[in-house]
Amino acid sequence: MTTRAVLLLFHTGRAAVAGAARHAVDRLVGAGLEVRVLQQEAEDLGLTGVRVHDDHDGAAAQGTELVLVLGGDGTILRAAELARAARVPLLGVNLGRVGFLAEADHEDLDDALDRLLDRSYTVEERLTLDVAVVVEGSTVDSGWALNECSVEKSARERMLELVVEIDGRPLSRWGCDGVVAATPTGSTAYAFSAGGPVVWPTVEALLVVPISAHALFARPLVVAPASRIALEVLPSGTTGVLACDGRRTAALPHGARVEIARSSEVILLARLEDRTFTDTLVRKFALPVEGWRGAAE
Repeated sequence: MTTRAVLLLFHTGRAAVAGAARHAVDRLVGAGLEVRVLQQEAEDLGLTGVRVHDDHDGAAAQGTELVLVLGGDGTILRAAELARAARVPLLGVNLGRVGFLAEADHEDLDDALDRLLDRSYTVEERLTLDVAVVVEGSTVDSGWALNECSVEKSARERMLELVVEIDGRPLSRWGCDGVVAATPTGSTAYAFSAGGPVVWPTVEALLVVPISAHALFARPLVVAPASRIALEVLPSGTTGVLACDGRRTAALPHGARVEIARSSEVILLARLEDRTFTDTLVRKFALPVEGWRGAAE
């Protein structure tokens, strides 16, 4: 019988995470699962009974049942790189602040472990973005994002001048601090902070959200999932910086063109219960719902 394997990732800088990680290892190993942990994280906590992988080992998640993440959205985004490459689901337990990408909160850890052990979870697909940086007709960098790709100004004292293109046609020129191109999953992250709409994660669409744009037509846009977005950096403004999920960055010289489109690769998220996104919004933002009486009798 093949041994079940799980890759465990966590943020070692918090005491609550350290205790949760040791507890998760004890339960999973005690149930006969192979628990894989990245080397630095295993050393930081002195974990034993786990299979240690090099921190830069892209194969750490290969052959696992899922990637279990203990931490906030930043840790989950880091884990997403390994889960996406291995095409395995990601299960996040929020030990950070908002934790929109997490499926469970700290107090639900044991229930999440029970569901993992019983395989009583479902898997949901989330679309991701492919991004390429083109300079003088040649692709000089490429990457992907689960939440968003942002193009921002590199010099604080000057504006970024961009031409925005949708589906091969120019839309508008913006003098701005930047532009965020986001997925529905990322609509509650950077795009939300920049004034973008909240989009239910099952909606298939892409978002384009300008940041502090000096233009009459500078509103958040929701475009088709098959649309191709391009942002061209003009020499009349400062140079730019591209960031994918706030992790992978690239410099954008004058004349650079950032091309963004839906990726053929998805992220798989493990779901533990049939909780609606509406309930998640109410819980995460502590929205007032007093007086609601439900459907009419």
